Parts: sequence; C-alpha cells; structure tokens
Amino acid sequence: MVTLLQRTRNPLIVAALLATTAAAPDPDMARWRAEAARVTITRDDWGIPHVRGRSDADAVFGMTYAQAEDDFARIEANYLTALGRTAEADGEEAIWADLRQRLFVDPVELQAQYAACPPWLRTLMDAWADGLNFYLATHPQVRPKVLTRFEPWMALSFTEGSIGGDIERISLADLKTFYGRPTPPTPEELGAVPREPSGSNGIAIAPKLTANGRALLLINPHTSFYFRSEAQMTSDDGLNA
Repeated sequence: MVTLLQRTRNPLIVAALLATTAAAPDPDMARWRAEAARVTITRDDWGIPHVRGRSDADAVFGMTYAQAEDDFARIEANYLTALGRTAEADGEEAIWADLRQRLFVDPVELQAQYAACPPWLRTLMDAWADGLNFYLATHPQVRPKVLTRFEPWMALSFTEGSIGGDIERISLADLKTFYGRPTPPTPEELGAVPREPSGSNGIAIAPKLTANGRALLLINPHTSFYFRSEAQMTSDDGLNA
C-alpha cells in the first residue's frame, strides 16, 4: 500500500491511497474519500507537511490528517485534556483535573456554539473532524484510548492556544477538599518547590543577520516537542498559512 504521507519532497495525491484502501463500513467514507481526493500533501526534507486543497476546508482536512500521522497519541491526549475526559484514559485520579476543566469548558455549551456558528466556520470544523476520522478509518492499527470518533464541535475546546483561562492556577488539592476529600496542598502550591520556569516566546532573525543569509525562526521552547505541530496550508481559495 502506498502511504499517504512520506518524508519526501515528492507530492503524493491522497487518491493514491484510496485505490488500495479497503472500504470501511462507515457511511461517511464516501465523503471522506471525496475530500481526500482534493488534497495533496508534500513533506519537505524536515518532514514538515505542505498541504494544498482545492478549498480552505480541504486544506484543513489534509492538515489534521498530517498531524494525526505525525503523532495521533498527542492529538488525542490534547483533546482529552481540553474536553475534561482524561480520566477515561488514565484512571480515577485524573478526574479532579477533568472536573476543573469541565468547570471552565462545558461540552454541551460547545455543541450549542457549533450549531450557532456561521456555515463557513462549521464547514471548516467539519473538515477538521473528517480528516481525523479518515485517518483512523484508514489506519486500523492505531487504537485510540478513548476518542474513536471526532465530532466537529470538539474543535472549539482547543481554540485558545497559549492565551486564555489559566485554569492550572486553581489548586487541585483545594478542589478535592471542597468536594469532601480533604487534601493538603502540594509542595509546589505551597511555594516550597520552585515551579518550572515558563514563558511563551517566538524569535525571528532576519536573513541579513544570519551566517548563511537565511531566516531563523524559533518558537515556544516551554512546550513539549509534539504539543504543537508545524505545517503549511494553501488552497485554491487563496489560503496560505
């Protein structure tokens, strides 16, 4: 089977995979295949995906597929955190962090917000979910811990990036105590142990200031390696991001 994404400079049309993929019983497969046929993914020498779609939504479809092939486990972990569902994968102790997240982000409210979104935005979120679901449908060896199916509204749980509600400042020990499970503060919460230094910085160095005349871009050293991915997205509609 030809894989959709290889670490190569040669573009591979998604349809090349479709000809060799057994049909899944999912009724949405026909739609996913049609979307995939409109997408081209090229990986450069560093493995960065350059995604081109006929429409912006097609580009989003290809982007999420590429992210899933790079590290589906990280995508699922990020959304379990954002949706307050980590305990379903990691066990009962994680329920307190899930509770804290649910106090901040309500899945029912997200579903209502999705329904109220303008059609163009719902189209992009639909494509976001389709790309992930198509990846799972064509990679049966990948076994999600919890999220076997992504819904478009889930994208709204992870729209803030680094900027937004800093809910980690809310003490889990205090939350447990409030709900009837007295728990002393952790050494970190008491200030007895220094917190890990944090920050959010991006640096761009112009070509005229570098030895080889090429720009240098550095971003966010405080996050784990696969927390964010790098990609280029273009479309026939004019998108170039």
